[in-house]
Amino acid sequence: VQLQASGGGLVQAGGSLRLSCAASRRTSSIWNVGWFRQAPGKEREFVAATRMSGSMYYADSVKGRFTMSRDNAKNTMYLQMNSLKPEDTAVYYCAAGRSVALSEPTGYGYWGQGTLVTVSS
Repeated sequence: VQLQASGGGLVQAGGSLRLSCAASRRTSSIWNVGWFRQAPGKEREFVAATRMSGSMYYADSVKGRFTMSRDNAKNTMYLQMNSLKPEDTAVYYCAAGRSVALSEPTGYGYWGQGTLVTVSS
């Protein structure tokens, strides 16, 4: 499966962005899908994920501010990001996989190219 992430940009602190990740084929009920981010000089970190069952999981740092959703008819995932903070600045990646390790990058075999989110203070 090929993934295409989009929607990044420059936003002021407190603002919102919605990231999209379009899949080349159906992912619902087949794959776990997730969002990760990587800031300059830092390791890639887990942001959010949904299992094939539909259960959602979020990193503590984004819980209550970010919401992940899926439009199965469009084979697209979304990450709605509200109340953005400068520390949210990173390249955001979407991923798909079948491992139970949702919060680990190694649990995903397919990655989008990344989209840059910059939050100014």
